[in-house]
Amino acid sequence: MIKNTFYLVRHGQTRWNEEGRFQGRSDIPLSPEGRRQALGNARRLRAHLEADPAVAPGIEILSSPLARCTETMRVMADELGLPETARRIDPRLIEAGFGRWEGLTTHDVKARFPEERRLRKADRWRFTPQGGTSHEQTAADMRSLVEGLPVGRGFIFVSHSGNLRVMFAMLQRLDEAEAMRIPVPHDRVFAWDGERLQAI
Repeated sequence: MIKNTFYLVRHGQTRWNEEGRFQGRSDIPLSPEGRRQALGNARRLRAHLEADPAVAPGIEILSSPLARCTETMRVMADELGLPETARRIDPRLIEAGFGRWEGLTTHDVKARFPEERRLRKADRWRFTPQGGTSHEQTAADMRSLVEGLPVGRGFIFVSHSGNLRVMFAMLQRLDEAEAMRIPVPHDRVFAWDGERLQAI
């Protein structure tokens, strides 16, 4: 069982999110709505931490290296008053790559790569688009990250929907297919207290 306290946050929206495009490792910045969502999440988390001050001392925030996450991290860390020494980029938090799907909508993929789309629908955890990576590979990175953290410390992870679903599977011992169906909105913070996961 993972006993650290974690706060899991998806980056704010980007223009590609709003257009329904696969992003993967394409480096798309936050939209104005995405920046509002990041600030809203920061304020939501700040209220939660203020209600339980024992968690806040020494908390660190770790981010995927992609701009949509580093921007979200900056907004949140500034609002929470976290020093630069408590802010880190970790490449293991990067989103799975969608390869030649990146920049395309689901409709585009269905039209251009129907067989690949069928394979993904059958097994989203292990499917690897041409030139991309799988959630199974993401899971290996996330396990490596979590298992290497010091015990008893609090962490905020700013990452992507797929990464957070992988974390949900790890923390709650969920079936892989079940975890891949969990909605992960941009305007929500998920808290893990060592025993249970809840949205705050």
